[in-house]
Amino acid sequence: MNAAVSRLRGVLFTAALTALSGCAELTNYADDLSEPPELTPITGVGLQLAALPPPAQPVDIAVYDYEDKTGQQEPNDAFSTFSKAVSQGNEAILIDVLTKVGGSHWFNVIERASVQNLLAERNLIDQTTQSYGLATQSTLPPLRFAGIILAGGVTNYESNIMTSGAGARLLGVGASTEYRRDDVTVALRAVSVANGEVLVSTTAEKTIYSTLVRGGVFKFIATDEILESETGFSRNEPTGLAVRQAIELAVLNLIVDGARKGIWRFQDHAAGQRVLAKYDREFAARRNVANVRPAVDPS
Repeated sequence: MNAAVSRLRGVLFTAALTALSGCAELTNYADDLSEPPELTPITGVGLQLAALPPPAQPVDIAVYDYEDKTGQQEPNDAFSTFSKAVSQGNEAILIDVLTKVGGSHWFNVIERASVQNLLAERNLIDQTTQSYGLATQSTLPPLRFAGIILAGGVTNYESNIMTSGAGARLLGVGASTEYRRDDVTVALRAVSVANGEVLVSTTAEKTIYSTLVRGGVFKFIATDEILESETGFSRNEPTGLAVRQAIELAVLNLIVDGARKGIWRFQDHAAGQRVLAKYDREFAARRNVANVRPAVDPS
C-alpha cells in the first residue's frame, strides 16, 4: 500500500514539473512574439501633408468632435459582439493629422474637444490666485478663438463588401484561402464661425482587406497510423490605421478645394500651383465616377 502511494506521489510530482516547464516554455514563446511599442507609421498621404508648402497665413481652426456615426458593430461570423467596428476617438486622430500639415505651419488647432476640462482648470487657477490674495481678477489671457470649425465624422462602414475563397484537396493534402473586403467612409467639412456657411466639404473612403490562408494534411501512412497536420495564417488590415488614412486624404482634399475657392492661399503661389497639379494627377484618376442609368428609357 505504501509503495503504491509513493508511486502515485512520484507520478503527480513529475506531472507538476512537466506542467510548470510547459508554462515556462509558453511564457518564453510569448516573450519572443512581443514587440516594443512604435509610433504610428507615416502613410503616403501623410508625407504629402507634411510636405505641403506653407500658407500665406496660418488658419485658426477648431475641432469639437469627430464621431463614429455608423453604429456598426465589429463584424464577427461566429457570435455577436458589442465592440464597435470603428475607433471612438477619431477627433484625436483628426487633431493629430491637422497639427502635422505643412510641418505644423498650416493650422493653429484650438482645443475644443476637451474644452470643459480646459475651462475647469482655468477656473481652478483663478480661484487659487484669488484665495491667496495674489490677484483680484483673472491673470490668464483670454482663450484663443477659431474662425473655422471642422465637423464631420465616420459616416459609413460596410463589412463584407466582397468575399471570396478558393481551395483544393487531393488524397488528404490540401490548402485554401479566404478573402474579405470592408469599406470605411469619412466626411469632413469646414464651417465659417462668422456666418455658419459651409465653406468646403469632402468625403474619402478606404478599403480594408482581410485574408486567411491555411493548409493541412490528413492521410493514412500505415494501417493503424494517421498523419494529421494543419497550418495557416491570417492578415487583417488595422481599422484604426485605415480610418487615419481616410482622414488624411479628406484633409488633403479639403486644403486643395479650399485653395481653389480662395478660402486660404499658399505663401508661394507657384509652389501652390504645383501642389494642385500633382494632386490632380495622382487622385483625380482614382475617383470613382458612377454612371447612373435611368430606370426607364426616356426614349
